[in-house]
Amino acid sequence: MNFELITDDNMSTEMKEMKANTKICCHSQNVDCLEQVVVQMLKDKGLTIATAESLTGGMIGESITAVSGASSVFECGIISYSDRIKHEVLGVEKELLHTVGAVSAPVAMQMAQGVKRISGADIAVSVTGFAGPAGENDNHPVGTVFLSVIFKEKQLVKQLHIGHSRGNEREYIRRLTVINALDTVRRILLDDPDLKWEVT
Repeated sequence: MNFELITDDNMSTEMKEMKANTKICCHSQNVDCLEQVVVQMLKDKGLTIATAESLTGGMIGESITAVSGASSVFECGIISYSDRIKHEVLGVEKELLHTVGAVSAPVAMQMAQGVKRISGADIAVSVTGFAGPAGENDNHPVGTVFLSVIFKEKQLVKQLHIGHSRGNEREYIRRLTVINALDTVRRILLDDPDLKWEVT
């Protein structure tokens, strides 16, 4: 796979905004590059992946399955937009949804646990957040996203604040969430020592 080295001098304006908002190291402006890399890494390691998505509505799964050969690594994707589906399908505790809300670290973690249990995949990814323009609350403004990933006996969860430089544009927040999710999986597959894991 060929990569174009990207520097600040030849980086597009959109890519600069993505880099600033996500803290992702940008190697290429090829939009398809990241998902291709992730799928190939999963293939090389003989691993499978599954997703549970709220605000992105299946965009992470769509990005992965757009890559030829993804059927050998992608188990399933669950779009759990409502609290009812988060609870009834993924097993997120109803009390948790009522107390801390759907956009929270604990809910993201339980979403990932649920899709891993259902799919049996090696890696489970979940996202929940406010893409806007409505839906935010006093604690979490539009652009707040919680991302959780499970791999082996470990789970990580991180809070993202994205989209603010674009006026909280809905589609931009959703796209950046997908990029963050894929890049986190890439870093996991590279055994990045900077990732902060919790033992589950």
